[in-house]
Amino acid sequence: MSMTSKRRAELRGDAHHLTAKVHLGKEGLTPALIDALDETLRTHELVKVQLNRTADAKPKDAAAALADAASAEVVQVIGRTVTLYRHNPHLERKPGALPPWKDR
Repeated sequence: MSMTSKRRAELRGDAHHLTAKVHLGKEGLTPALIDALDETLRTHELVKVQLNRTADAKPKDAAAALADAASAEVVQVIGRTVTLYRHNPHLERKPGALPPWKDR
């Protein structure tokens, strides 16, 4: 599952205005964090994750681990903020409606 650079650029633009919905702390990738990330990706598809200053992992390493754990793709890593994307084919979509990350 690999996205095109054009699609990645579109998602980066969309992610610019999002706030972090998941926060990774010093506990690291706990089952509860992965469950929260999985649920947020299921309902929003495009999610920002904030790495707290107490998180031990380097941002790029954390991004790869989060993406792997949630079967998502890394859109970008800026500072200590990771943006992930996972398409949900079961999400109800109305023709012409905004993507799920824009209408919430």
